Amino acid sequence: MLRYLIPLGIFIILVVFLAIGLQNDPRYVPSPLIDKPAPDFSLPRLYAPTVSFGPKLLKGKVWILNTWTSDCVGCRKEHPYLLNLAKDEQINLIGLNYRDDDRLAKALLKKHGNPYRVVVTDNDGSVGIDYGVYAVPETFIIDKKGIIRFKYIGPLFPDEINNTVLPLIKKLNAETS
Repeated sequence: MLRYLIPLGIFIILVVFLAIGLQNDPRYVPSPLIDKPAPDFSLPRLYAPTVSFGPKLLKGKVWILNTWTSDCVGCRKEHPYLLNLAKDEQINLIGLNYRDDDRLAKALLKKHGNPYRVVVTDNDGSVGIDYGVYAVPETFIIDKKGIIRFKYIGPLFPDEINNTVLPLIKKLNAETS
């Protein structure tokens, strides 16, 4: 009898853990970077490869780092919403072109429009690794002090932009440095 109860008990425990896990939203994977300084980097700009760009240039400003590639289906789905988001002058949207071909990235932005104030190229993926990126698109919101306040995995759609991103940016912009 005992030999049947042990596997049954293990099975019940696994079912409980599965049930708990299924209640979580996969877009909200806990990140150890939340409330920590954004990793510093110096990367070439997509349209001016001899000019470097990094987070230090945005100190004192709230900004969004959006990771994307030219062959990413989710990135293409969120693209029109990023174009709309970028119309707001208070939005500092920075594109991190992650492990992509520069020619393909430029072609996509030329065809569909460029929502980014600056696009940097992370051809070897090292900055993406520093930010904990494991799939694109991923989006980070960084405050005026350079602290990561939010990470979103997957394409941003209007509900997430209107209910989370914009209110958080408004709140962070209202805070004093």
